[in-house]
Amino acid sequence: MIDIKEKKDCCGCGACVQRCPKSCISMLEDNEGFLYPEVDKEMCIDCGLCEKVCPVINQSKERQPLVVYAAKHKDEQIRLASSSGGAFTAIAEPVIEEGGVVFGAKFDKDWSVIHDYTETKEGLAAFQGSKYVQSRIGESYKNAEAFLKTGRKVLFSGTPCQIAGLKRFLCKEYDNLLTVDFICHGVPSPGVWREYLKEETARQCGGKNSVLSHPKDNLGDVRIENISFRDKRLGWKKYSFALTLSVPDGHGAKNTVLLSEPLNKNIFLRGFLADLYLRPSCHACPAKKFKSGSDVTIGDFWGVQNLIPEIDDDKGISLVMVNNPKIESCFRNYKIKKWLVNYNDILYYNISIEQSVSLTDKRRCFFCNTESTLYKKINQLTKISLNVRIKRRLNYIYFNLFKKYNK
Repeated sequence: MIDIKEKKDCCGCGACVQRCPKSCISMLEDNEGFLYPEVDKEMCIDCGLCEKVCPVINQSKERQPLVVYAAKHKDEQIRLASSSGGAFTAIAEPVIEEGGVVFGAKFDKDWSVIHDYTETKEGLAAFQGSKYVQSRIGESYKNAEAFLKTGRKVLFSGTPCQIAGLKRFLCKEYDNLLTVDFICHGVPSPGVWREYLKEETARQCGGKNSVLSHPKDNLGDVRIENISFRDKRLGWKKYSFALTLSVPDGHGAKNTVLLSEPLNKNIFLRGFLADLYLRPSCHACPAKKFKSGSDVTIGDFWGVQNLIPEIDDDKGISLVMVNNPKIESCFRNYKIKKWLVNYNDILYYNISIEQSVSLTDKRRCFFCNTESTLYKKINQLTKISLNVRIKRRLNYIYFNLFKKYNK
């Protein structure tokens, strides 16, 4: 049976829970806000299926992509609404058109991140854009398997470890399955995300009580209307976190409050990029180097301004790494513009493809401090010293002078 002795040995994919024939495994949240499997030993028949589907215990071989493209969706509106170039939507649209089903991560009514599926093009919008929180997979593997067995085409998107979990769960290959993962830095804690929303809504609204969900009849409370982790108003490279709130004015009307902060200012993104509250398994990822078995890996094309400057308009360019030869022939059906690039060139700027993030002592400090507010903890642990700020500023000046005199 599954027995998690070290938390780094569980990626939280939920494959064990969904494959258990006795339904005796539950996912329980720990004090860091992450889900882990818990076995009811009295019900367990020790069949071993939970261990057989675990992507941490059963890791696949390392691979490299067959071909790599820079890509952007032909529809500029879709591209603008996407984290980078809109590659996911371009790949998902033909699946819907063929009567298929698309699985992805979206916000639920409480602004937690969950996995769900859609059978319509309109439903794809909920899956667009990055969500820097680990999603609850629920019964998505079971649902995907049910669709596959009826012969319907299924696109399943998720983190590399979620795709690895799906592959182990299915126990066989399906010709009608298309799997898409993305370049993953690591997944932040859902518990920390909930705490951030609670503190941020109160801070933005002068300490008023707030709710995270959508109910229309709760007019006395602050209500979150929209969240974007990757707002492009300042450009793709300087993306912002945007939070839209509805705030009562005391006279029965509502005012809209928009928080828009660049990634180096937003407190949640600062903590995420400083690796303060990633899942322990992210520091020893079992699915790096394309071990997930995905057909396609997508992500931001960081470094495009140096490798293909002529296509960089700061609106977002996707990396599309094709890992399965059957996918290459599908590109003619995608509403996408693409440019062939070299894998080793893009790896220099996108090191998360192959390397897990290092475990920092600041992570332990973050979770050990239970007295300070989230804002104070993150601010303290991500504060940049004066010496570092001066060094960065001098590097910026020297870099621009070098460019000016070497044109």
